[in-house]
Amino acid sequence: MPKRVLTGRVTSDKMDKTVTVLVDRRVMHPLYKKFIRRSKKYAAHDEDNICKVGDTVRIEECPPISRRKTWTVVSRNGDAVGAEAVASA
Repeated sequence: MPKRVLTGRVTSDKMDKTVTVLVDRRVMHPLYKKFIRRSKKYAAHDEDNICKVGDTVRIEECPPISRRKTWTVVSRNGDAVGAEAVASA
């Protein structure tokens, strides 16, 4: 089964090697058939502490790193991050 990939905005970078990412999605209301916004915050692993508040990042599922962290940052503002960047260079 492929790993899930989500796109969101960094809302906090105060933790060491961790960022909080806000992911928005649009769902249709079952009765009124109107699209409404739903959002959720994910704790994602940022190995090099390069993500700052306001960055648009892509996060990917990974094995659990801690109790809350099961996501890792794959790209920041369209540029690859971490091991993927080293392998492609």
